[in-house]
Amino acid sequence: MSTSEQQLRAGAEALGIKVSDNEFAALLHYLALLQKWNKAYNLTAIRDESGMVALHLLDSLAVHPAVQDADNIIDVGTGPGLPGIVLAIMNPQKRFTLLDSNGKKTRFLFQAKTSLSLENVTIVNDRVEAYHPPEPFDMIVSRAFASLADMTGWCKHLRADHGCFLAMKGQYPQQEIDDLKGQFEVTQVTELRIPGVDGERHLLRLLPVVL
Repeated sequence: MSTSEQQLRAGAEALGIKVSDNEFAALLHYLALLQKWNKAYNLTAIRDESGMVALHLLDSLAVHPAVQDADNIIDVGTGPGLPGIVLAIMNPQKRFTLLDSNGKKTRFLFQAKTSLSLENVTIVNDRVEAYHPPEPFDMIVSRAFASLADMTGWCKHLRADHGCFLAMKGQYPQQEIDDLKGQFEVTQVTELRIPGVDGERHLLRLLPVVL
C-alpha cells in the first residue's frame, strides 16, 4: 500500500466516512491525474502528495455527509474539481455540475471525467453570473469561492425553491455572516477536523430568510 493510500484510508476512517476499495482506487487515480497536470498547468499551489491528500482529498471528503439530502448539486468555482470530483466519486447516484471560468481547469476536469468514467458529472466553463442551467439545483456548494454575501448574490438564480447553499470556510466567518444583511441566514454550522490539516475548517449551510 502506498503512503498516499495509507494516509487516505486513515484519514477517511478518522472522519468516520466509509469508502469502498473502488472509491479509494478512483480517488487515488484522480490524485495522480491532478499531480501530473499540476506540473504543466499549475492547477493548485499545493505541490506535495501528502498535502494534496490532506488539503484536497480529505478536505473534500469531509463534505460527503452534508450532501446526502440533495440529488442535483453544483460546485461553483470548482477549480480542479474540489470538492466536486471527490463527491461525484463517492455519490454515483447523484448529479454534479462543476462550474469554473478558468479554461485550463475545465480542460483538466474533462480529462478527469473521461479517465474516471464519471457519467454523473457535467462540466461548465463559464462565469457563474452568465450560467443558466436547464434546471435549478438542490444544493450549491463552494470551497473558498467568494464571501457568503457574494456567493448567495451571484448564485441565487441557480437555486431551486427548496435548495440550499453549502459553503466551505476556514475560520468561522462572523463578519461574512454579518454582511448577509437579512437576505440569507446560516441554518447549520459544522466544525470539521481534517486529518493532517492544522487550521480551522467550518461547513455552513445557508437558506433564504423567510419573512
